[in-house]
Amino acid sequence: MSAASLMEPDYTAWIGRTETREGGVTPNLAGMLDAAVGHDLSQVRDVSPGMVLPSLWHWVAFPEFVPMSDLGEDGHPALGGFLPPLPFRRRMWAGGDVRFNGRFRVGERLVKVSTIRAVTMKEGATGKMAFVTVDHVTTGDQGGVVEEEQNIVYLDIPRSFRPPKQISVPERLAYDERVPMNEVRLFRFSAATYNAHRIHYDLPYAQEVEKYPALVVHGPMQATMAIEAAERHTGCAPARFSYRVVHPMFHDSDMRLVGALDPAGGAIEIGTATFEDYLGLKARMEWKTG
Repeated sequence: MSAASLMEPDYTAWIGRTETREGGVTPNLAGMLDAAVGHDLSQVRDVSPGMVLPSLWHWVAFPEFVPMSDLGEDGHPALGGFLPPLPFRRRMWAGGDVRFNGRFRVGERLVKVSTIRAVTMKEGATGKMAFVTVDHVTTGDQGGVVEEEQNIVYLDIPRSFRPPKQISVPERLAYDERVPMNEVRLFRFSAATYNAHRIHYDLPYAQEVEKYPALVVHGPMQATMAIEAAERHTGCAPARFSYRVVHPMFHDSDMRLVGALDPAGGAIEIGTATFEDYLGLKARMEWKTG
């Protein structure tokens, strides 16, 4: 019986499922995140109560306090709660689209409503996979709203590491920055985000079970660093941020933050990259003009 036929009775019941959670980013939590993503060229952040929360930092506002007994082998919460019980052992943060309306602040109470919009089976170069699309609407007590689409991909673990096709770094870069990457940075980001996915801190698991050559750099960390660099170089606050993880990045090589201005104005193509000139995260930040 195929994975698709096994899925059919189950995943349709999850479409439309909603979850509401309350949270926020305290000064201590903001300080932890700042220490995880900060580097020599990044902005110095004031994380005192009431200060503007940097873009995408609301992602850390809703940690999942799941008992150890409810975690899967990979360290993630076992599927079958809010997310459907898909028959695949590997899950990855694939990408999404974020729209900003106002800003959040450190210490502000936030509420996030999440809705599963779609569960789609596909056949790729590595075999069957499933994409789960989740819509999130996060609102703050002071009027800010962030609407986003998140895409998560589930697939089988390969017998050996098979890298995806490489996408070249854009030409005519407006900036190209080097960020040190190592086990300590990955651990700090995992701690700040309460992310127990073992591919980010357990090297034997990452190599022997999931077949990665090294620890995997978090997709959300890449996005957070990429958008900070874009805001710093353009002087503009984002109205929209769309992103896609196109190649895994690893802890044993430093990472580049790159950006190429859109000639039409009002946007910049950004991402993370290797020193072999291919992208890890491919993204675009747009801002309001006029």
